[in-house]
Amino acid sequence: MRRYAERTVQADVCHKAKLIGCSICHFRLLSSLLHVQILQRNMLKSISSTYLKRCLNKPVTQRPSFSQYYRMITTATVPKLKDPSLLRNAAFINNKWVQAKNAETFAVTDPATGEEIGKVPDMGVEDAKEAIDIASASFKTWSRTSAKERHDLMKKWYDAMMANQEDLATILTWENGKSLAEARGEIVYGSSFIEWFAEEAVRSYGAVIPNNIASQRYITIKQPVGVVGIITPWNFPNAMITRKVGAALAAGCTVVIKPGAETPFSALALCELAERVGIPAGVINIVTTEAHVKDIGTELTTNPIIKKISFTGSTAVGKLLMKQSSDTMKKISMELGGNAPFIVFDDADVDAAVEGAIASKFRGTGQTCVCANRMYVQKGIYPEFASRLAEKVAKFRIGHGFDKETNFGPLINHAAVKKVTTLVEDAVSKGGELLVGGKHAGGNFYEPTVISGMTKEMRIASEEIFGPVAGLFEFETEDEVIELANNTQFGLAGYFFSRDIGRVWRVAEKLEVGIVGANSGIVSNCYTPFGGVKESGMGREGSLYGISDYQNIKYINMGGIQ
Repeated sequence: MRRYAERTVQADVCHKAKLIGCSICHFRLLSSLLHVQILQRNMLKSISSTYLKRCLNKPVTQRPSFSQYYRMITTATVPKLKDPSLLRNAAFINNKWVQAKNAETFAVTDPATGEEIGKVPDMGVEDAKEAIDIASASFKTWSRTSAKERHDLMKKWYDAMMANQEDLATILTWENGKSLAEARGEIVYGSSFIEWFAEEAVRSYGAVIPNNIASQRYITIKQPVGVVGIITPWNFPNAMITRKVGAALAAGCTVVIKPGAETPFSALALCELAERVGIPAGVINIVTTEAHVKDIGTELTTNPIIKKISFTGSTAVGKLLMKQSSDTMKKISMELGGNAPFIVFDDADVDAAVEGAIASKFRGTGQTCVCANRMYVQKGIYPEFASRLAEKVAKFRIGHGFDKETNFGPLINHAAVKKVTTLVEDAVSKGGELLVGGKHAGGNFYEPTVISGMTKEMRIASEEIFGPVAGLFEFETEDEVIELANNTQFGLAGYFFSRDIGRVWRVAEKLEVGIVGANSGIVSNCYTPFGGVKESGMGREGSLYGISDYQNIKYINMGGIQ
């Protein structure tokens, strides 16, 4: 109770210091926080010494302390960009930086502080139509460039991204909230798709088919589908764009992009670099909007000039976009919602399983489509796994992404916090036991949470969390857990840990998902196909298969050969 009171007092002092800008108040706050942090660190050590032993012998009930919450930093100095021109406050059409025809704008805010970063155009249908027409005109020339030309330009774009990695990561952290270290990783990951598809451009082969008529020859060639409408979310504001645009450009398509309203600056920075390296006008176009998302989405899906839609987002929105696209029979790529199972068998390497769970569940503050959503742990290993996971999670440091000690940032907005809070409250009300976390930590921050005693009646069992909550379900047999894992309409990713090679093959083949992590919590890279089954979407991104979704196969019959 005393610790709670101290935390409340410090939060009140911090609030007052922010309101009046009082340096004395701020000094007192920092001193008090340091004192409390030392007390809490000592308490955590005493709890940790007995906690694991207790958990190994009976169900987990003790909650380790979160010493890091008492030093949570919600403000930080934004690093100065080495190249300030990468932060653009305009949309990008025909290699020109333009404002909305309706003169509207919307503010983009730092999710850690709520402070405004800047404003961008809130474009409407007329802007989208212009971008589509420009992309269509540019397609006539871009589609006829040689694969080698496209390769060379894309390689230059990749080099420019890597040369500006720090600035791109700074912009990403500022508007998305993830730690700067994690943002740097996303820039490397995102850039890799441009490099990969640059190389795929010159490896996109046709075929010669053996003929059954002596005077004829049969061949196939691959051609770009045309103008592509791309709609991306905010959780990977760099990589979600490069993964789609890389394949489109390599195939010879032009694109019109609608990035997430929460994170447009990362997309616009990529356009600045594309223009610099010489990618022709009209090949890449970006339309920014917040208030007119529905209208622009409808324009992209119904305009007959657009030949393909590539979308990453919720299953509900994906279904709507598919319906709208059906009248013009567009090609469709959909990477939609997930409900990933994470299974730990009794024979697993527990340390590896815990590390895999942390990587899969808590990356991006739990806001990724391939996050572990339901954690199934076999009965014999359940107490040990739960204990070790809770101990690891309790050491996370929450704060602003620009703070060097932060490894866990905010959720994207208040709606995300509300959803996570509701799901945790539902689990606890139905018998779930909080091992660590479980509270709103102020602003858009939510404590990283581990809950034991999960059951199928809880909402987390069927709903995508999209937040930092690990719910642990107990199971007894392999057949039982396979049935539980597959009992969902989603099928994006699934994970499991086992040292039995026979089980590895059996479970990997039986999981009804598009991506399997066997003894691995990280599954994404540019070399492998990314995509789901069931209601988690269709099509594949990345890998040698990724470019195919942006191509048509044309069969040519050459007759009259003597």
